[in-house]
Amino acid sequence: MTHISNNMASVRKIQRQNGMTFIEVIIAMVILVVGILGAVAMQASAKKGSFDAMQRSIASALAQDILERMRSNDTTSLNVYNGLTFGQEIPENAPSPRCDSAAALCNPGQMAIVDLYDWEVNLLGADVTNDGANTGGLVGALACIQHINNAVVVVISWEGREAISDGAANNIAFAKNCGASTDKRRQIVVNGFIF
Repeated sequence: MTHISNNMASVRKIQRQNGMTFIEVIIAMVILVVGILGAVAMQASAKKGSFDAMQRSIASALAQDILERMRSNDTTSLNVYNGLTFGQEIPENAPSPRCDSAAALCNPGQMAIVDLYDWEVNLLGADVTNDGANTGGLVGALACIQHINNAVVVVISWEGREAISDGAANNIAFAKNCGASTDKRRQIVVNGFIF
């Protein structure tokens, strides 16, 4: 009988406890807040990585763009592209003629000048604006083009969001001189051949 009465007392104790205690609620809230803060931090990190990937993608597309422009032009105009640095300032006046219609036929040298103008506008993001401000292109973009015989090197440097290491540290001397040496410099080097 004693055993049954002890069990009955235990059952009554269990029945008296309704719901959670205040400490349990606090612990659950702390766990929930830590989870939410972790998700927010992960989202911020993913956004930074996405922006850096977008900048690298734009740089790669721009390098391929100028190589294709050079290939589509006559090889006699390669000297127009050689040894130039782009990105210091947005070009003020478009070249004339624009070489964009049958009425404005151009020789290879004129076409190269138009190509370089259009390419630099794209590099600096002046082709995409929002309320008069450039919103496209690369952050702090600088590009250099060099060709020897028919081999072409296109170097594009830009500024990354965070200081990691100089993107040109292990590149060739020509690439190292394209842009200021900082821990935020990112860089791609694309080699091509024009024939």
